[in-house]
Amino acid sequence: MMIRRRRPLLRAAAVGGGAYLAGRHVARRQADQQYQDAEQDQRLGDLEQQQAVPAPRQAAPQAAAPSMADQLNQLADLHKQGVLGDDEFAAAKAKLLGT
Repeated sequence: MMIRRRRPLLRAAAVGGGAYLAGRHVARRQADQQYQDAEQDQRLGDLEQQQAVPAPRQAAPQAAAPSMADQLNQLADLHKQGVLGDDEFAAAKAKLLGT
């Protein structure tokens, strides 16, 4: 009968190598998770900053209607140029003044 020799160093190397690889795998997975968490935090921070900045106004309010004096001056200019006759000028002026 032959005596079988055990190889304790070979077994220890195999077990240690497996543990080393498992440890590297876990460390790599944790590093990836931390990177993803940091990236997500950055995106959330960017979104919060965008929401904190007031949005630009969509459109400026329309200019107010010309004042009554401006409208009367326009009518007078049109009358002087001959575009409006005397009756037309009087009617437009009365309409503007509400009389």
